[in-house]
Formats: sequence, C-alpha cells, structure tokens
Amino acid sequence: RAMIVGGAAAPRSMIEAYEKRHGLRIIHAWGMTETSPLGTVCRLRREHEALPDDERFALLAKQGMPVPGVEIRIVGEAGGELPRDGKAFGELQVRGPWIAGSYYRDDRTELFADGWFRTGDVASIDPDGFMQIVDRTKDLVKSGGEWISTVALENAIMAHPKVLEAAVIAVPHPKWQERPLACVVPRPDCKDRLTKEEVYEHLRPLFPRWELPDDVVFLEAVPKTSVGKFDKKVLRARFQDHPLAER
Repeated sequence: RAMIVGGAAAPRSMIEAYEKRHGLRIIHAWGMTETSPLGTVCRLRREHEALPDDERFALLAKQGMPVPGVEIRIVGEAGGELPRDGKAFGELQVRGPWIAGSYYRDDRTELFADGWFRTGDVASIDPDGFMQIVDRTKDLVKSGGEWISTVALENAIMAHPKVLEAAVIAVPHPKWQERPLACVVPRPDCKDRLTKEEVYEHLRPLFPRWELPDDVVFLEAVPKTSVGKFDKKVLRARFQDHPLAER
C-alpha cells in the first residue's frame, strides 16, 4: 500500500515516479535515536489529496507533521524562533515526553536548551505545519554570507533522466568562503553521454545563478557510509583543493 522512507530524503522525482508507474505512495518519516525514534510523518490531509499534482508531490517531498506528543520549531542563528512560512529555514529543534533530555555520561549540554533538543538538522516549516529538512548544519554551503542547501541541489540534479546519484559539497573559495561542487554519477547507459552543460541547463530554471555549483565532476559512484548514506566527509577530503574559478 505504501513505502515508508526515512534516514535520507527521497527525491521528489522518485516519489512521483513510484506513484505514477507503480501506484505506490512513498511516505516520508523523520526521526532520530534521540526522538525514540519517530518525530514526523508525511501523511496528506483530505484537502491535500485534491491538489494539482505539482503541489501534491511538493508536499509529499517534505518530512511531514510531528506525531502526537512531539513539538517542533525552527530557530535562527540569533536564537529566535523563525516563522512557519515554508521559506525561512533554521535549526530544527524538538521536544516531548520521550525526546532525549541529556546523554548518559556525556556533558554535551549545549544540545539541550529549555527543554528543546537541538537536532543538527536545518529545516523549514510551512503554514500547514509540514516540516522539510533542508540540510545538516555541517553540510550547508556558506557562500558570501548566504546559505545554500546541498539537499535541494542534489534532489534537483537527481531528477535529470541521465543521472543516477548526486552529492553536493562545500569547497573552500578564495572570495566567497565556500562554493558548491556537484559530484554526479551518470546512469550506466549514459556514462559517456552526460555533460556538465546538460546539468547546468537542468538547474538554471530552478535556482538563482549564485546557488548553482561552481563545477560538476563525474564519479563512478558516490562513497557511502555503513548505513548507505552519502559519505560527504570522504568527498570533502577528496575535493578540498579542487580549483574553483572566482565568480
């Protein structure tokens, strides 16, 4: 009837393909060990099911609403709560009766503030209360004082029909502090037929120019962690000296 996806966000293109090709609804769920473990589930309300496909799949790409007993909020760099407008994004914080309040024999008290647990995820919350993970704080690209979401770029790149996988990382830049670098794995039958310009043509209508990757590199595979997530630490170490042109 449905496929529950957690651990990493499923690209919108994948959610749409599974429903249209196989009649299978993908349901996002988000949580952590510290949330015991479920925090949010993306189940559409009755009025959402009648939305046009474009709006409905945009909702299904989010991580959803908190389960009963769990509260969520997003907080800015100054420590204040940010609006639930679907545009502002900040650090995701959670609280509830079964949300961790401390670590056993661990003094990392900075992760707990006034009953809220600081997740380390960066998210937005829309007016209907649907939360969407934008990135991990350690993975965001800080370019010229502005934040760029690597997850948004990755999901957009993986929607290209010739792309199998894509991971975006921050690379040091002499002028802008950091700039995004796209690491792309073409589908096996498109290995020698996907070009950088095709990737840029795909991204230009979706992002402002300053958010576009400064370069695209093609890989045989994106390195993975033991649980199958993209291992960006390995990529950052590999490409920390990758030359980027000044913009």
